[in-house]
Amino acid sequence: MRPTRRPLTLAAALLCAGLTAAAALPGGAAAADRGRPDRVPLPGTAPAWTATQAVDEGVVPGASRVVARVYLAGRARHTLAAEAMAVSDPRSSQYRHFLTPSQIRARFAPSRAQIAAVTAWLTGAGFAVVAGNSHYLVVQGDASAATRAFGAHLHAYRKNGHVYTAPDGLTTVPASVADDVLSVTGLDSSPHQAHHGRRDALPGPATAFVNAPPMSDYYGQQPATTLPQAYGQVMPYVIKGYTGTQLRSAYGAASTGLTGAGARVAVVDAYDSPTLDGDLTRYASAHGDAPYAAGQLTHVDAAVWTHTETPSVTAPDGCGASGWYGEQTLDLEAVHAMAPAAKLTYVGAASCGDADLVDALDKINDGHLADIVSDSWGEPELASDPAMDSVYDKIFTTGALEGIGYYFSSGDGGDEKAATGSKQTDMPAANPWVTAVGGTSLGIGADGQYLFETGWGTDKATLAPSGTAWSSLPGAFLAGAGGGTSSRVAQPSFQANVVPAALADYSGAKHRVVPDIAAVADSSTGFLVGQTQAFPDGTTAYSEYRVGGTSLAAPVIAGIQALAQQAAGGPLGFADPAIYDRYGTSALHDVTDHPYGEGVQLAVVRVDYTNSVDASKGTVTTLRTLGQDSSLQATQGYDDVTGVGSPSAGYLTSFKPNGGALASR
Repeated sequence: MRPTRRPLTLAAALLCAGLTAAAALPGGAAAADRGRPDRVPLPGTAPAWTATQAVDEGVVPGASRVVARVYLAGRARHTLAAEAMAVSDPRSSQYRHFLTPSQIRARFAPSRAQIAAVTAWLTGAGFAVVAGNSHYLVVQGDASAATRAFGAHLHAYRKNGHVYTAPDGLTTVPASVADDVLSVTGLDSSPHQAHHGRRDALPGPATAFVNAPPMSDYYGQQPATTLPQAYGQVMPYVIKGYTGTQLRSAYGAASTGLTGAGARVAVVDAYDSPTLDGDLTRYASAHGDAPYAAGQLTHVDAAVWTHTETPSVTAPDGCGASGWYGEQTLDLEAVHAMAPAAKLTYVGAASCGDADLVDALDKINDGHLADIVSDSWGEPELASDPAMDSVYDKIFTTGALEGIGYYFSSGDGGDEKAATGSKQTDMPAANPWVTAVGGTSLGIGADGQYLFETGWGTDKATLAPSGTAWSSLPGAFLAGAGGGTSSRVAQPSFQANVVPAALADYSGAKHRVVPDIAAVADSSTGFLVGQTQAFPDGTTAYSEYRVGGTSLAAPVIAGIQALAQQAAGGPLGFADPAIYDRYGTSALHDVTDHPYGEGVQLAVVRVDYTNSVDASKGTVTTLRTLGQDSSLQATQGYDDVTGVGSPSAGYLTSFKPNGGALASR
């Protein structure tokens, strides 16, 4: 799962030397402005990081250049969510009565009068509108204009050796345009200018990774009999990498004959691998997946690529373009493996920044490019920009009303405490209008049969130098499916009667809990992916390796949803209400961390090349647990590792009209 960064907007270098201490104090005109009755605060626009993670270096000089996005709320903004839920709820008379993009534009797009009013306010404050569309206006001006327009002083904050601008509190808008403005982004910004390039200017393939033997073709095939036992038993060697044939069999798709015909699936990531089409074609041929038909795979790319550099001191907002190639390859190969007849659209964002990813998502809604959208990206909630919450809300509710379902990986850091110091969910996975996909460790037998699943959680112990024992078991936490309780998103209605109060309660109120559903994610029981890679000898070549993460789970669920759409005879839209309707039935596996009993700990043995490509520098042998996800636990019933569970053989048949009666457990 690739983390996004804050919106990558333009800003000039800051010249803050010589500012007095008084200039940096809160209050003054901005604080007074926020308290005026003719001004309305915009929720989420006060960045929390300025108070806890940065040093305030004072007010930005009034002439400092500012570029920001002002997102437009559009018409009937307060009815959009209610109508989106009506078409998404199986109990509603409006269920699956979706609108077309033109109908949505006619009812909800900003009116000319709204755009004129917002433009007049911004230009009156001293901004120039330099670009825009039906979703937002891009404005350019200076810090003084920002204070006049948004009622907040811009300060310079030093964080991790870099200087950023951010408002000194909530931004506000005049009451006269409060119903017309959704959010403002870019005031919390990076001071580095973007560098643009063309598709053929993208970097080459990423550094190669090769799996080391021994490996098993299916769970338990090769027991590690020459190594020490663990938890009182001989553990098997890690899976080589499951194929689509194995996953379709284990999740019950093979027996249905469903192929995803008629469904359209989009994958959204940053950039677009120059070798993507060739890699997908070669992989499908090698593993018995259906060949791609003419026109089955299309690309919708940004006009230019930005922030392609790997993050460094000189490019702190670089996205590492080549690192995204494997993500794209995995996502598309997994969807095609699960739903071989579904049409695929790859949508490449200009960068990994929120603004560019939002543009990519808007393209899908505006042109109804897909019915199902797989998104294997996000960032910890406390690091995300809360000003983007309302922007994402509008995108996902619009998609729901149009019959588009968005699926997001829940994260790969468990409760995120190991990486960030705080327990938290990821965004946008915690948005109430997306399906958050958690992760499992999956056992598949020799004949493709489903053996078990645990929650995905990996503790790693190393083989002692003597080769006769493992280091302290279970070892250190390495990775696991993201989950937990959102600190800022209220509980959605479909979770109310399913999620235990102990999980949903947050500061005296019910909050959103992640994930909703789960599928295979553990790299120890992962998926075999094929991709062109760069090897140490300077060559590039197609090769295959095992991969995992909720970046795998999301496209697997997207593929399964394409099959469910085919079974249902049409798009399902926002799927959470229908998924939660299946809670506690034979449509879902109730995944727990100990499927063979509380006293049985599952684990696998893994050998890795020290240099990641060959045995020339030796190998490292480790024991990796299944079902040890930081503080999160997969338990009976709903849990914050696997949600309501994983799809069973009955999941797909449950979507067939008059043929999918749900049997309770």
